[in-house]
Amino acid sequence: MNMQISGVDMHYELYGSGEKRVVLLHGWGCSGEMMKSVGQALAADMTVLAVDFPAHGKSSQPPEPWGVPEFAACLKELLTKLNFLPCSVIAHSFGGRVTIELATADEKLFERIILTGAAGIRKQEDGKSTKKTTTYKKLKALVEVARKCRIFGKLPDMWQEALIQKYGSKDYAALSPEMRKTFVKVVNYDQAEKLHTIKNSTLLVWGDKDTETPLWMGQQMEKEIPDSALIVLGGGTHFAYLEHAGQFNAIARSFLVETNG
Repeated sequence: MNMQISGVDMHYELYGSGEKRVVLLHGWGCSGEMMKSVGQALAADMTVLAVDFPAHGKSSQPPEPWGVPEFAACLKELLTKLNFLPCSVIAHSFGGRVTIELATADEKLFERIILTGAAGIRKQEDGKSTKKTTTYKKLKALVEVARKCRIFGKLPDMWQEALIQKYGSKDYAALSPEMRKTFVKVVNYDQAEKLHTIKNSTLLVWGDKDTETPLWMGQQMEKEIPDSALIVLGGGTHFAYLEHAGQFNAIARSFLVETNG
């Protein structure tokens, strides 16, 4: 199913049964389909809404570069139009950013929250990353100088793209120029100082081998979010919810169905 929201053709799937409702929010570069096993495990007891964020899955791109607040506003509008509020939420990675943005603005939107490998805290750059960033900035500055000289024609554009492919993240390099602006806005948005304002009961589920959103991020979230608990899945990576699907789905069902009034 599709619905026009904030200039975006938003795709979503609605299935399951029950008075309790849960929205599934995927990570960057993924889609609602990635969380289907989670939804199917809950569908017997809950009404499930799986969303494709703008520029992901079957949803169209935003009309302009967006940041986390715009993605959050878009989701809230969709949930409101579908009369799906309040609801619980299971969010992975980027979906965690959107969840944090909404939960810190209005505690009544969500009932219970599950964050797995959630983003929202800026990564701490190590020496290697800092050196790589410095090198990229210096070379980019040279490209910008060359861009001002007409003799080089379109070569600066080619050099710029070569730098991105060499020094940029895989997610960034794979994007169109317009979506790269959105990506930069998203990854530079730090929500660490907002975490303590989340009032909802929150369960954090993390893989101890996660390198995208390392375990220390989950540990920090547990310290900051008042009503929260952290479950660590041994051997799990950034996609621990899929690698340990049986365990994760059982945890989600217990938290959202069996112990949720």
